[in-house]
Amino acid sequence: MAAARRASLQGAFSMTPDTVEPAGEARREPAGHASIAVFRALQLGDMLCAVPALRALRRGEPHARITLIGLPWAEQFAQRFAEYIDDFLPFPGAPGLAEQPADAARLAAFFEQCRARRFDLAIQLHGSGTHTNRIVAQLGAAQTAGFMPAPGDGAAGGTAHPLDKTIPWPESVPEIIRYTRLTQALGYGDWGEHLAFPLTRLDHAACRALCEQHELPSQQFAVFHPGARMPSRRWPAQRFASVANWLSQRGIRIVVTGTASEATLADELAHRLDVPCVNLCGRTSLGVMAALIGRSKVLVCNDTGVSHIAAALRTPSVVIACGSDVARWAPLDRERHHVLANYPPCRPCMFDVCPYQHACATAIDVRDVTHQLEQMFESEAYNAA
Repeated sequence: MAAARRASLQGAFSMTPDTVEPAGEARREPAGHASIAVFRALQLGDMLCAVPALRALRRGEPHARITLIGLPWAEQFAQRFAEYIDDFLPFPGAPGLAEQPADAARLAAFFEQCRARRFDLAIQLHGSGTHTNRIVAQLGAAQTAGFMPAPGDGAAGGTAHPLDKTIPWPESVPEIIRYTRLTQALGYGDWGEHLAFPLTRLDHAACRALCEQHELPSQQFAVFHPGARMPSRRWPAQRFASVANWLSQRGIRIVVTGTASEATLADELAHRLDVPCVNLCGRTSLGVMAALIGRSKVLVCNDTGVSHIAAALRTPSVVIACGSDVARWAPLDRERHHVLANYPPCRPCMFDVCPYQHACATAIDVRDVTHQLEQMFESEAYNAA
């Protein structure tokens, strides 16, 4: 039944099939679990970085019913990735996790619901395990797997709840690789580290309609995404505008995207432009925004979820990374995706608003970005894309 549902849902999406054979030594026989829970209750960019691990899990467990446990918004992620995910359970929050407020009553009911499902395997794909291993251990699965922080790694090093199968939490490696290391340790093959973002026929149709309405020929416009969930991750809007003006002078149209909550930021950018732009902030679905990025010449953005959409769709990008851990979150393809970052002593941080005059952002000048764009447009890799 799980396979039939996947086939039905996949018909609405277009995604390049996974044709990469698993690497020799990593290839194993499927473990044969009937039902698997995957816990990852995070935001868009975090979820996209887990796609290679989800791909490996599905390829190794073609007949399993795989349930994603995530933040409520991620139900649409599960539907979009129906090739890998069969079902979705919204996570109500728990103490120690900052993504949403904890609700004790709803959490108790959630655990009851999970135990009733009698998962064969529950995988902690959320982080080091300091707070999340305890959550996964309470799902009632026959087996559990995840990470264990090494003793002495941080204030909570080595204090995570034990699971049945764990590997040490890998420090200083890209987020994508962290999770494929876990799936490989569990016996699943290496199906590549490339990202994906399936687009529906409606996504493509709505994108084409917008491009026709605003006269945006493919590859003749740049997408600017000035927002990020945390203010500390945002490069100043006036600097985005200066870069956009530089591109406009070279005949490239400017499209501004973002969520409805970022409308003020997008308006500020638009008002600072020398020529009119197409401001679509808050006016598209995630899928249509992704389709626009896929048709664009380049994406210019902060280190936020759309940077991973560009990586998935192989759209060149310049990412201004403020505050984040670049080694962990930067796209793996450094020829197509260029990350600009400055490294004050306080970096990386988890400040919502920077208390130190935002040095990591202000140190990146407009000329740094335009120079990177110049080099990109002249490069063989870009012109061969």
